Amino acid sequence: MNKSYRQGQILKLIRARQIHTQEELAEQLRAAGIAATQVTLSRDIRELGLVKTSVGYTQAPVAKPAAPEVSPVIREFLSDVRLAQNLLVLRTPPGTANTLASALDRAEWPEIVGTIAGDDTVLAVAPDAATAEALRRKLLSYLQSSRT
Repeated sequence: MNKSYRQGQILKLIRARQIHTQEELAEQLRAAGIAATQVTLSRDIRELGLVKTSVGYTQAPVAKPAAPEVSPVIREFLSDVRLAQNLLVLRTPPGTANTLASALDRAEWPEIVGTIAGDDTVLAVAPDAATAEALRRKLLSYLQSSRT
């Protein structure tokens, strides 16, 4: 078993049941066919950011880093938007597509399921054609407001 698999199983276990001690965790892992020493479990617990509470181990909430405002990135790098059913093809200057895709991903807009970036093109995926059209209008509004 590799480390990421073991740690994934640890998270799965603590989400499914209350586990109060490392010994209980080791027993549950053994029952799942995963052997781990106490030292390994201590390291995994630390790396996963687990904390011991009155109801057992839980994952500590992680503060998300503040995402930069997406609008300046759109205004600076987006040059064209094309619609293809639920997909939007976003054109940028060469070498800047990843910056735009990353900003859109961090913005977590509900209209965007995900993005894929090339060198000068971003493919933005919307859940359906109607949402893609609304997203196209939203993106174009940023372009129009930057040109006025």
